[in-house]
Amino acid sequence: MALNLDPGIKAYIELADQLYDDEAEHGSIEEQRQAYLDLCGAFARPHPAGVKAMDRTIKADGIEIPVRVYRPAASGILPAVLFFHGGGWVLGDLDSHDSITADICGKTGAVVVAVHYRLAPEHPFPAAFDDAYAALFHVAQHAAEYGIDGTRLAVCGDSAGGNLAAAVALAARDRNGPALAGQVLIYPACGTDFDLPSCHENAEGPMLTREAMFTYWDHYMGGEPGRATCYAAPMLAPHFRGLPPAFVSTAQYDPVRDDGRLYAECLRNAGVAVQLRNAPRLIHGWLRGRAMSEDAASEFKAICKALKRFLQVEGAAPERK
Repeated sequence: MALNLDPGIKAYIELADQLYDDEAEHGSIEEQRQAYLDLCGAFARPHPAGVKAMDRTIKADGIEIPVRVYRPAASGILPAVLFFHGGGWVLGDLDSHDSITADICGKTGAVVVAVHYRLAPEHPFPAAFDDAYAALFHVAQHAAEYGIDGTRLAVCGDSAGGNLAAAVALAARDRNGPALAGQVLIYPACGTDFDLPSCHENAEGPMLTREAMFTYWDHYMGGEPGRATCYAAPMLAPHFRGLPPAFVSTAQYDPVRDDGRLYAECLRNAGVAVQLRNAPRLIHGWLRGRAMSEDAASEFKAICKALKRFLQVEGAAPERK
C-alpha cells in the first residue's frame, strides 16, 4: 500500500532509517535503549530562548524518580504540565524527549515537569504507572516549591507516555486528586486489542510495527497480560465519567491510531469534553519530525494550543463546542 505521507515526514523517516542501528533492534535491551537515544539525539533541537531546565529527584515510597523541570522566561506562579515520555515503557528517558519538552514549555508558557519512570522489563507494571502518579501527587503537594499553581495542572505524553497520562488521569479521579485541568494524549496506546483495523493496516508501519507493539506490551506486563488493569490499559476502565477534558492526537499511518480514536469516543460518550485530531499524512513518532514536516508542526501547534486552553494561559483560544 502506497502511503500518502507528508513530504517532510517522508524525509524524516528516510533519515531515521539511515541513523538507526538495525542490529540493535535484535540486541539486548541496553543496546536497544542506546540506539533509541542516539536516534533521538540526532533530531534534538536547542531549547527555546528563555527556557531553563533543572534536574531534580522525587522520592516516593522508597523510590527515586528523576524529573527535569523546565521554566519559561515568564516569572511568577505558573501552571504546569507533567510530561511522560514514550518508548514502549522500555526505552527513553529525560534526554530522549528533552527538546520536545523544552519546546512545549516555550510554546505554552507553562512549567513542564518531565518524568522518567522506571522501565520494563526490569520493572514491569505497575512500576511506571506508580512513578507517574507519585510524580503528579508530589508536584501538586509541593507546588509552591516549584513556583507552580497547583490548581492548574495538566498531564501529557506520547505513545506509552500517552498511556501513562491517561492512566494517571483515571487514578487522580479514582483517588480524589490531584485535580487535573486537562489531559493531552499523543498517539496513545490505550487498550489491549491488537486486532483493531489500524493495527493491521499499519502492521509494518514506519517507526512502529504491530510486532513491536506485542513485544513492548509483553515487557510491560511482565509476560502476564491477564493482570492488566485500567491503569495499564485505560480502555479497561469501568466508566469514564468525571475525567478531565482531553485532547487526543492520532496519526493515520500508526498501528495505535484506533486506540486513540476509541478512547476519545469513550470519553465523549461519558460526557467528557474531548477534541480528537487525526493527522492524515503522519506516522507514529511524528513529534521528532516537527521541524522537518509542515503537518507535524501544525499538529504540535495544536497540542500546545490545547494545553494553553486547559491551563488558562493568556492568549489561549476558547474551547470549541
